[in-house]
This record gives sequence, C-alpha cells and structure tokens, in this order.
Amino acid sequence: MKKICLTVVGLYIGLLSAFSQSADSANYKSRKLKFEEANLVSSYYRQTGNNSAVEGGVGSEKLSDIANVIDVKFTKYDKRDRKHSFTGEVGIDHYTSASSDRIDTKANSSASSADTRIYPSLSWTMENEQKGTTIGLHASSSFEFDYTSIGFGASFSKKSADKNREVSIKAQAFLDQVSLILPIELRNGSGGRDNDDYKSASRNSYSGSVSLSQVINERLQLAVIADIVKQDGFLALPFHRVYFNDNTVHSEILPSSRLKIPLGLRANYFIGDKVILRSFYRYYQDDWGLTAHTIDLETSVKINPFLSVTPFYRYYNQSAVDYFAPINVHKQGDAYYTSNYDLSAFDSQFFGAGFRSAPPKGVFGMQHIGAIELRYGHYTRSTGLNSDIISLHLKFK
Repeated sequence: MKKICLTVVGLYIGLLSAFSQSADSANYKSRKLKFEEANLVSSYYRQTGNNSAVEGGVGSEKLSDIANVIDVKFTKYDKRDRKHSFTGEVGIDHYTSASSDRIDTKANSSASSADTRIYPSLSWTMENEQKGTTIGLHASSSFEFDYTSIGFGASFSKKSADKNREVSIKAQAFLDQVSLILPIELRNGSGGRDNDDYKSASRNSYSGSVSLSQVINERLQLAVIADIVKQDGFLALPFHRVYFNDNTVHSEILPSSRLKIPLGLRANYFIGDKVILRSFYRYYQDDWGLTAHTIDLETSVKINPFLSVTPFYRYYNQSAVDYFAPINVHKQGDAYYTSNYDLSAFDSQFFGAGFRSAPPKGVFGMQHIGAIELRYGHYTRSTGLNSDIISLHLKFK
C-alpha cells in the first residue's frame, strides 16, 4: 500500500546519472572476479496533503518513509577480453501512512498504518569493447503486505566506431499480484487488516525502450528516448473509496488495460571544465486520456576538483484521466471511476540541490569511501500535496 510519490524518488535516482564517458582500458585485464564498487543510498521522505484516495479524495495524506538501498558490483574479463559485470542490489523501505490506516475507519490504529517493502535485484552485463556492443540481463522482485512483484529484462547497446554514437534497446516485464483488500464497510465478512485470507489478482506490465545518444561536439551531447508500456490485469486499488453523488460508497474500478507512450529528449552541455548543464524533456500520453509534460533542469558546478554542487528544478503538468472525479460527483451507471488525485489534473514542481565530494584520499581520509553525496528536494503540487526528501549516497571502492 505504499503511497510515496514515486516520481520524486525516481527523479532523484535519475539525477544521479549522466552521459557516460569512455575511458581507455588498462593494458592488463584481470581474468579473476574483481570487486568494482558498492553504493549505499539512504533517504528520508515525508509528505502532507488532504486528498486521500483511501477516503474518496478527502482526508490526510500524511506519510513518512525511510529507504535504504545497497548495491555491490563485481567485474571480470573472459578469454576474449569481454568485460562481465555482476551487480547485486537489495532495498528496504519502511513507511507509516495516515491514509492507508483509514482502510478500517473503525480502528483507532490498524496494521495498515505501517508496512515494509523489500526489493532485491540481480543484473549481468557483457561488454565487447572491440565491437562496441553490450548485452545485459536483469531480474528483480518486490514484497510487501498486499503486493508482490517479479520482474525481468534484457538490454542491448551498440556504439559507433568512433564511440560518439550509441543505440540502446531495452525490454522489461513485471508480473505482479495485488491483494484485494477492500475498505472495511465493503467486506462481506468481518475480517480485518490482519486477516490473511484475502483474494488476489494479477497485474502485468511490459515495456520496451529505444534510445539514441550522440556526441555533437566536445561540449554538447544529445539523446532521444522512446518508450512503450502495456499494462493489463487489475489496475485499480481496491481499498480506494469512491463516493457517488447519491452518497453511496464503492471500491475504485478502472479499465483492465493501459497503453503508455513516453517520448524524451535529453541534452547535456559542458561549459569548460567546471560547469555541466543537463536538461530533459518528456512528453507522455496514454489511452486513459492522460497527457503530461516534464521539464528537468540541472546544473553541476565544480567548486574545486573534488567538490561540486548541483542545483536542480523539475516542472510537471498533467491532464486528468477520463475516469477521475472528486468526491460525490460520480453517478450510478459509470463503468469506471476513481477519486485518486494522482490521476487528476495538476501541476507540480520539484527543486533542491545536491553536494558531492570525491577527495583523492577518500572521504574523511578513508580510502575505501570514494565519494559522498547529500541531496535535498522539495516537492509541491497544485492539489495541495507537499513533500520533502533528503538522501545520502556513499560510494565504496
């Protein structure tokens, strides 16, 4: 039942990466499995708002979340000088939520007020530097009380002979199971949140992505990204209430399929050796009637060779899906209905800054800690939802 604003967290993760820079390989390439690096990202997130979907579009959206993700990467070269990279990752989130606690309005505090999500993943890539090709495989899973997910994917990329152009293709699939936990007043039996006999339904997502990155000159790099996402199965959330205009209460119902088409353009511009300008625009459209525009801007400024500051700003605008209406507006006879304000029309802004230090002798003189980054962001939405996130990233080598 995690209700953390995924666009905010996703943005933070996305801002950690930029266009990769090629480096000459060492003359000697070890055939043994070698530890490459490890990363630890810890974050604290909190939000407030008054449009809880659990209560039909009204009520507190107060939520807090503590997340920790660690990954470990190993590399080795085979007899054909192909580089194999193996990465294992595990994440653990724990949240408390005032809105999901209201699934059972008769309880002062129920088990749904808090939950923990665990999400491990494994990935492998093989890079052939001579041919400029990289292939990869990925597998992941996610577990929480009312939701389980298994994912897998594959990727392929090809660089041009001069390494100034790269084409990448990715495909992913997520096979999920959703527990059908209804609001307390809509249940046939008397089972509460702790009852383990809930029925479940499947929700599957399939996506494909094609991207083309191009080095225009020594200062400018561009990338074009095209995605397509197909979802089918139970796409609503059963514990989301919808109050009709006759004051009756229902469980949210949405179509059993959804087609999403995002298109993006990224541009990075290097101003000398100390300033990098990063920008990203995305257009989104789906067959539920939602269209959206996203603009990301980020500037990385080197204070000295080992310290940089990165202010960032994101603007987002979306229209409502065809099936959204506020409380007491839907009427009998509607085939689909939701009062979830995540599917309403709104504008949002996300802004903040990051500080990164990578001293040659290690952070605080500890050679095994190669870099430290601290980021803070504030999110505000025209519906009244506000949130803050602070994140710490440590890189071990």
